[in-house]
Amino acid sequence: MSDGDRHEGEHTDLSRRRFLGYGAAGGALLIAGPAACGPSGEPRTDSGNAADSGGSADAASRAGVEPFELGELSLDELGEGMRTGRWTARDLTALYLGRIEALNLQGPELRAVIETNPDALEIADRLDAARRDGDEVGPLHGIPILLKDNIGTHDRTTTTAGSYALEGSIPPADSAVASRLRAAGAVLLGKANLSEWANFRSTRSSSGWSARGGQCRNPYILDRNPCGSSSGSASAVSANLAAAAIGTETDGSVVCPSHACGIVGIKPTVGLVSRSGIIPLSHTQDTAGPMARTVRDAALILGSLTGVDPSDPATSASVDRTLGGYTSFLDPAGLSGTRIGVARAYAGFHEEVDGLFEDALAAMRSEGAEIIDPANPGSIRDMGAPEWEVLLYEFKADLNAYLSQLGPEAPVRSLQEIIEFNERESARQMPWFGQEILLLAQEKGPLTEKPYLEALATARSLAGEKGIDEIMNRYRLDALVAPTGGPAWVTDLVNGDHFAGSSSEPAAIAGYPNITVPGGFVHGLPVGLSFFGRAWSEPTLLRIAYAFEQATRARQAPDFLPSLDSTT
Repeated sequence: MSDGDRHEGEHTDLSRRRFLGYGAAGGALLIAGPAACGPSGEPRTDSGNAADSGGSADAASRAGVEPFELGELSLDELGEGMRTGRWTARDLTALYLGRIEALNLQGPELRAVIETNPDALEIADRLDAARRDGDEVGPLHGIPILLKDNIGTHDRTTTTAGSYALEGSIPPADSAVASRLRAAGAVLLGKANLSEWANFRSTRSSSGWSARGGQCRNPYILDRNPCGSSSGSASAVSANLAAAAIGTETDGSVVCPSHACGIVGIKPTVGLVSRSGIIPLSHTQDTAGPMARTVRDAALILGSLTGVDPSDPATSASVDRTLGGYTSFLDPAGLSGTRIGVARAYAGFHEEVDGLFEDALAAMRSEGAEIIDPANPGSIRDMGAPEWEVLLYEFKADLNAYLSQLGPEAPVRSLQEIIEFNERESARQMPWFGQEILLLAQEKGPLTEKPYLEALATARSLAGEKGIDEIMNRYRLDALVAPTGGPAWVTDLVNGDHFAGSSSEPAAIAGYPNITVPGGFVHGLPVGLSFFGRAWSEPTLLRIAYAFEQATRARQAPDFLPSLDSTT
């Protein structure tokens, strides 16, 4: 049996790969370190606004991190501070750059940011001048935001998916996401670390590891994993290295790291946010989405990202769906009268997570929600194998198409050239695990082949029409709810990830929205709750998620403890 056959057999059931964070897929100050995890420095933490955030001031003091002036502040608070003259956009940008300098490669060595934007302060100055001239463009004006390092920017930062194979690569134009954020007045602060190639390289990968960025760390307990593939985006937001960040998801890549790092993550309906200019994995499942400390912050950012883009045909379906903003749907009483189905099949993998889940259901009932339990999408165990086949085919086709448009200066022009580069540069590209997924994808043919077409039809039908749609129609549900996943595992570069559970798959395969919100803690590790539902149901899900957040207020700032032992 070939290596490829062995690998393919491992994915005929709902394996750990479904939760590995399939994400869509320079002149800057380079702040990534060596490929391996760096030595642990003296642990540090954020004590800013501890009374508001629920973080432990004592733990922060013991960890030795100075209080951060912007710690846990919302986008509204930052915007109001700029309007009243407390800060300028330059002040905010400088403060976040200082925070990155202090915590990314020093102190807790989060390795959440690969590079910062050398033009960030200049951009902030221009936005300050515009505000003085009365030209404030919206709620993101002057707000520093990080982008995952697969989201293209045509500036002095590079876009590499964490791989040395694309070192120095600057796309010929901004991605649609970057362009919309600039138009909304955001300061693009830099690029966040990620699981290399959106965690689609090896069956034994460690989430949050990339050759360029090293191993990203969970800010709550540093030897724990941040999940992936939008690892750096989640770790950075939770640790207050930026006001917010943008991640990408194919299956779990926004919701898993958001859950593991105690923040809010939105995986929108595929087609609501353009994917043009993003290093792809799967054109049927990829999407970018906001990652923030509150539902309102995430909703504010989502509103700036939506819109039809001729460069991404999937967005044509959103022509009557983009609403220009989502904050009007945020209602603290938004759970009252809702019908929420419990996707019970996605629980039961951890007794303490189950306890938090039952507490969350009780909180929703107390807020007036009607809980239908159980309400499991059908064919749960049949989705994984066809999804895996689709991703292998689409990764090769979509990545080759992306690389071909980079122009003659592109360091690599195909998946095959990436594989060859990794073999030549194995010491720095593959010190911990290999590239067997890349090899499997390279073996696939064109998207006209029958196995691909059959797998695509099967996967989408099982997840959508016969899955989420069927169960929601049967019980007249507004949303489905499940634990997002289990507590973060100890990072293991030798053996790879150790997932306990996940609920990301049905919404990911169907291309439907999914929102994760902090739901509590297990031994100091955050656990998230996922609300997912029909296509284009972002307004309903945001209303429910916001009401749950306001009723429970589970978010706490991280303490940057070195290991679980130190919490006892």
